[in-house]
Amino acid sequence: MQLDFSEFSSSERYHLMTQTIIPRPIAWALTDSENGSYNLAPFSYFTAVSSEPALLMLSVGKKSNGENKDTLTNILSNKKMVIHIASVDHAELVTQTAKTLAHGESELADTGLTTTAFEQFSLPRLSNCELAFGCELYETKQLGDAQQTLIFVEVKQLYINDRVVSKDMQNRLTIDATKVAPLARLGGGEYASITKPFTLQRPA
Repeated sequence: MQLDFSEFSSSERYHLMTQTIIPRPIAWALTDSENGSYNLAPFSYFTAVSSEPALLMLSVGKKSNGENKDTLTNILSNKKMVIHIASVDHAELVTQTAKTLAHGESELADTGLTTTAFEQFSLPRLSNCELAFGCELYETKQLGDAQQTLIFVEVKQLYINDRVVSKDMQNRLTIDATKVAPLARLGGGEYASITKPFTLQRPA
């Protein structure tokens, strides 16, 4: 089967892309609203794009009524964001935080999730995530007629739970992916966990 993307609508392309670009990591993004409440939302159009500067990117669409999603509104206003890597144990909670709430309502109150201080960063982080990136807005870029927005954020602080990290023979930090048990996004309502990792040496 070979498909010509020019023959499909935007929603049909989205369906095909999310079914085939798999698995995708999930950015569980926390931002603060102007009323002091915290917004939490998952995004699977998410990746690392650069290490100098250390940039992460997530792609944010519109609400069904055409308004900006709260994550975009908040990052444009407050310039800060904490991106968490959710585990498979968080799957139900991640799904719950995808619910559209009125601006200023907090998904934390809706789910019972708690936060803790993120040292040397102005926003807190989720208490139950092994990995969290304290990020500042780098730039945004709007794409297409539907105005999908790419948000580029620069990593300023990285939290790693001590239980998932060790040091290798070169004294570099090594993350145990099996202990992180990251949640991956597939198509539709499907998610996945990682299988047993394996190692291959890159050619010289």
